[in-house]
Amino acid sequence: MCAGSAPPQDPTWSAEHEDAGSGMIVHMSEAPPPRSVKISADERTGWSSERPRGSGGPPRPVDVSVRCRVLAPTHRLRYSPGSLLIIVGAQASAPAQFAERVVEERAATLAAGRVRALLAGRVAESEIEDRTSELLAAAVQKRLQSGQSVVLPLEGFDPLERERYVRLAHGLQRPRHLILLEAPRAKVLDDERPALDELRRSLDAGELGLEGFQTALRLGGHALAELKRIVFQPPPRDD
Repeated sequence: MCAGSAPPQDPTWSAEHEDAGSGMIVHMSEAPPPRSVKISADERTGWSSERPRGSGGPPRPVDVSVRCRVLAPTHRLRYSPGSLLIIVGAQASAPAQFAERVVEERAATLAAGRVRALLAGRVAESEIEDRTSELLAAAVQKRLQSGQSVVLPLEGFDPLERERYVRLAHGLQRPRHLILLEAPRAKVLDDERPALDELRRSLDAGELGLEGFQTALRLGGHALAELKRIVFQPPPRDD
């Protein structure tokens, strides 16, 4: 599902595509007798993501789906201040290094590798991954709550990991964007390929709105080198 504008619940969303010179400013026998089917009370009243389950059942997850716009590669990307930008890619595409190269606001990038380095020698080896996940989520939430932008390079293609951060941003009504980095196929690990192929297919089909992303961009080949800068700025004022 993909369209050119954000839904009403995300008024702060902004990603604009200008002309090539200025870059991108960023779903006949007898009939048998009728069969009796029991319909639960929850089904009779109709489904809604906002409707709580009947007696004793856990609440339904909030529906984070939105309209998604698939962006075209360019040399400059602009996103609204306070956005969450998730960068994913195979290990060979080095999402964290990519973010360091192109994101203008260095403090916006929160990388798991940095957190692990801080925890090394301070917590047991068996606890590092869990503690890294906890601290990273807490840092993302704190920045988003204060209206700051967040760039999150993720290692791997786990949709549940993406969902965790999307839900944090959705709950705070922050814009949500994704960039998929491509790597030469020969350098992609065998166990990465199925998830990478599925994410690429979903992105190209405009289906990442179902995950809560308002824009999505796939970068590979020359487009990776041509992207020079990612900025978080409000749209230019019309004089």
